[in-house]
Amino acid sequence: MNRKKSKTSKPPVQTGRSLPNDIHRYSAYSATSPKKDIVEAKPAKSRSFLWFFRRLLALTMIVVLTAVIILGLWDARNISSASSKLFGDGNIFSLMNSNGLRGSEDGRINVLLVGYSVGDPGHPGATLTDSIILLSMSTANKSGYMLSIPRDLYVNIPGFGYGKINEAYQDGGISLLERIVTSDFQEPIDYYAIINYASVKDTVDALGGITVNIQSQDPRGLYDPNISPVDGGPLKLANGPQTLDGQTALNLTRARGDAYGSYGFAQADFDRTQHQRQILAAIKQKLNWKLILNPRKNSRILNAVASNVKTNVTASEARPLFSLFNSIPAANLQSLSLRELGGKNYLTDYTTVYGQSALIPSAGLSDYQSIDQALSGYNN
Repeated sequence: MNRKKSKTSKPPVQTGRSLPNDIHRYSAYSATSPKKDIVEAKPAKSRSFLWFFRRLLALTMIVVLTAVIILGLWDARNISSASSKLFGDGNIFSLMNSNGLRGSEDGRINVLLVGYSVGDPGHPGATLTDSIILLSMSTANKSGYMLSIPRDLYVNIPGFGYGKINEAYQDGGISLLERIVTSDFQEPIDYYAIINYASVKDTVDALGGITVNIQSQDPRGLYDPNISPVDGGPLKLANGPQTLDGQTALNLTRARGDAYGSYGFAQADFDRTQHQRQILAAIKQKLNWKLILNPRKNSRILNAVASNVKTNVTASEARPLFSLFNSIPAANLQSLSLRELGGKNYLTDYTTVYGQSALIPSAGLSDYQSIDQALSGYNN
């Protein structure tokens, strides 16, 4: 008999043999979870990048925060040192506090800027104040003016008789000079700053230079051979916008064009005071919050000011006073001269009893009524 071939049966699963990895992984999840919930492990490369990014972000934040702290401490040190020299108070918290400013109740704050220049060619002694500027600022409408008072103005100096106004500081100090300006110009003085113009060089250099617009009546511009070559002279500037370094800016504050061969200084000392106002305005334009980020630069500026300025401004008045000054746009800070006040000349030449050349009001000796009326138009 032919025997029927039996059906071939499946070989039994061998024991002791491990299943493939993918079968194990499927078996582990299929009993308890749907296949769609299977979560694959992230590749090692992705985990490594995420870790690196987090560490880099944390390190960057630490570096930035450290830099901010260092800059802050550096600035605080610079400010404290300058404050100690200038105000006699090195406590930085005094600067942070703001006291009300004198004159604010009247809506106008007047600062008398008195300048002298040690080593000014041809003029000995720093007690003769060859630059007197009245800075008047409105607290209401962000406007103001700088009025130059000529050094040769012949005035009555209480207790000393008549003399040139630049002698008043030498005779009785800043209080006597304030008294004369208040009486003659009917402008009460709230603050004063006595400035050695040598500070102009360091300040301008620290700012990286300033730009002034030379507008001489001479088409050649300005030339003053009286400035020594040791000081970068002679001074020679073309008309138009000029970028000045510190030494040239200082030379311009000194130049009167009264030496042989000079040109461009048609009004001699009046041109000089105009240039002084220009330089102050140009410095103002460069002062901004970015200086906080450069302690090396602000240190030079603060030291230049602190070492060359005497003032009655207190530490707690400094910040609001500077903020007021800095809030006035350049176009709203007018530059005034008694030679051209409102387009009119309010001065005339005068010869003293000693034969000196001087200046007095056009209305007559000690008659300031018309000047005061003209000036009142700028106090709105």
